[in-house]
Amino acid sequence: MSSQSPTNPDAAPSAPTAATALEAARHYAADFVPARGEHATLAVVACMDRRLDVMSLLGLQAGDAYVIRNAGGILTEDVRRSLAIAQHALGVQEILLIHHTDCGMSRLDDETFTDSLERETGQRPPWQPGGFTDAAQDVRQALAGLTADPHVPGGASARGFVYDVATGRLTEVQR
Repeated sequence: MSSQSPTNPDAAPSAPTAATALEAARHYAADFVPARGEHATLAVVACMDRRLDVMSLLGLQAGDAYVIRNAGGILTEDVRRSLAIAQHALGVQEILLIHHTDCGMSRLDDETFTDSLERETGQRPPWQPGGFTDAAQDVRQALAGLTADPHVPGGASARGFVYDVATGRLTEVQR
């Protein structure tokens, strides 16, 4: 739920807050229809960027896919864990990886970022941010990582894409 400026109805809507999001959740529950009972056979790993609306982009409805998102759509240990569970326990047969153009992770230097966190908190994070310079190349590396992962048997048939935030187009990345 976002609101437009009362003095300029064409102004960009204001950013949602936790309060407006929770109010929307109350309205959502009033008309809620549960997702289908069967398991989805598709898993999607994507960046958490607000410009990438995975459900709309792929024509999905609630319950159609397991969508796993993080900063950069990076193939982290937890993403691998989620994919292994999705395949072995939930029946997932297909995996799509989606990065996008103009990603903040493409401008993030891991060392600089972790140094900054260490200065702020007094502790170095135990994880790597996963910055990259080329979205398509990072997708290729993630596909290779999935192919080599014995716990994610669908990794060999996973497909990777880069979404263009300026055009809305999805381009497949060739291995």
